[in-house]
Amino acid sequence: MESLLIIINIILAVILVVSVLLQKSEGGALGLGVSQDNFTSARTMGSFLTKFTSIIATLFIICSVAIVAISRDELRETQSVLEKQEEEDSTLPQIPQSK
Repeated sequence: MESLLIIINIILAVILVVSVLLQKSEGGALGLGVSQDNFTSARTMGSFLTKFTSIIATLFIICSVAIVAISRDELRETQSVLEKQEEEDSTLPQIPQSK
């Protein structure tokens, strides 16, 4: 299940990058690059891409949170890192204690 969610998350990330790159530049905070001639024709396409990007971003975040939730459940079943380290150290020679 986790590998399927990771694959879906990668696909959503690629789609999200492509949809952001397809959007027309707003010209920054100074309002440059916005002309009134092509405002009406670019408005409908921009509206679609904006909605599409927000939907893909929401799905990407939900998928990422689901991956974290699944991986945390799997980690709770295992031992902690310190417990594993103590088990591995028992086979190694011990340093003598000083007085």
